[in-house]
Amino acid sequence: MEGRVDGARAADLAALVRAAASVVALTGAGISVPSGIPDFRTPGTGIWENVDPMEVAHIRAWRADPERFWRFYGDRFAVLGDKRPNGAHAALVALETRGRLDAVITQNVDMLHRKAGTRGLVEVHGSIATSSCLECGVRYELDEVVERLGGPFPACDCGRPLKPDVVLFGEMLQQDAIDRACELAAGADLLLCIGSSLEVWPVGGLPQLTLDGGGELAIVTQGPTQWDHRATLKLEGDVEAELQALVAAL
Repeated sequence: MEGRVDGARAADLAALVRAAASVVALTGAGISVPSGIPDFRTPGTGIWENVDPMEVAHIRAWRADPERFWRFYGDRFAVLGDKRPNGAHAALVALETRGRLDAVITQNVDMLHRKAGTRGLVEVHGSIATSSCLECGVRYELDEVVERLGGPFPACDCGRPLKPDVVLFGEMLQQDAIDRACELAAGADLLLCIGSSLEVWPVGGLPQLTLDGGGELAIVTQGPTQWDHRATLKLEGDVEAELQALVAAL
């Protein structure tokens, strides 16, 4: 039943956290679903269910037709800006505050970890917090970008289309962000993978760095991942309930 967790399994996860000198969380779209943000691949509700990401979320799409690109992204920006963190985000903040969590590596661009108050945050895919003009380099905050959505696309004062400061398909990750993520994963005694299918690379390869360094994996996500057979523990319940039960068990 949604919201119910196995108390023994929560205790097992708490024991892993207590035994680890370094715990790092890796989060994906599933942690934001309780905040009303659909994930990407769930049949029937996923963002990519009826949209080809190569047509709307690729850097080529932005360059070739910024108006079409922003018809898709503009709706998401307007919605995401009002979303609030949920109990799963709050649970990670509680773990960090108690000294049980070193950092959060997130694939999400929705700002919810920021809003929740996570301090040690690595946003490997960027954030919707700002958008930039690739022509003149001016950066605009989200509120101003949303105000500029009234035209065919949000434009810089120089007239060129803005690009959200997120990593689109076809773009390289920011080197400092992925380097930091790799460093954290390699040094973690426990990598806590939450709400991620672990399919998108290079982030999907971070668990191997933890394993190579002698650490363990714990996965809290609904549905299978390629790392399930290597995980010390896999939980598939409601992400809010599972993480809140973890905090309560510590």
